Amino acid sequence: MSKICQITQKRIMSGNNVSHAKNRTRRVFEPNLHNHRLWSEVRKKWITLKLSKKGLRIIDKLGLDKALEKYNIG
Repeated sequence: MSKICQITQKRIMSGNNVSHAKNRTRRVFEPNLHNHRLWSEVRKKWITLKLSKKGLRIIDKLGLDKALEKYNIG
């Protein structure tokens, strides 16, 4: 499965490691993703989402069902 947050759409970014001597080597910055199983009061069932910490904070703020509606998820 791809490394994309289902709420914020955060995805892998690329950049450089920069040493003290200013040598640059390519690297990948990955989002802090975790699978979360959340209860939907409207649907009366568990929903599994791949979320970043920011996405989880958005759900805490808005509530699961409003966040799913706002970000057009299933």
